[in-house]
Amino acid sequence: MRAQPLRAAMRFPKEVRTYCPRCRAHTVHQAVLYKAGRRRTLAQGQRRYLRKMRGYGSKRKPEQKEFAKTTERQVVKLKCTACGYVLHRSLGRMKKLEIVERV
Repeated sequence: MRAQPLRAAMRFPKEVRTYCPRCRAHTVHQAVLYKAGRRRTLAQGQRRYLRKMRGYGSKRKPEQKEFAKTTERQVVKLKCTACGYVLHRSLGRMKKLEIVERV
């Protein structure tokens, strides 16, 4: 497997024509940068994580000494203007992602 080149910054259009699985056609989608929501304390995965964290004040996994990654994987939420269906598209690793009117 080959490593993809790292992008410093990328400009992404606000509106994109792409395939919508619900409409089964290419339609205009509005793009928004994906941001993770607040963690739900009562979700099964969170309860399991908190359970593992308990006891002796230790961490669940060993703490990383050096910072390995300098970038994040950027994800864009694409919302179909015809039906409102939302799909996520990963754009890979980059330092910064700008969503602009025109590219």
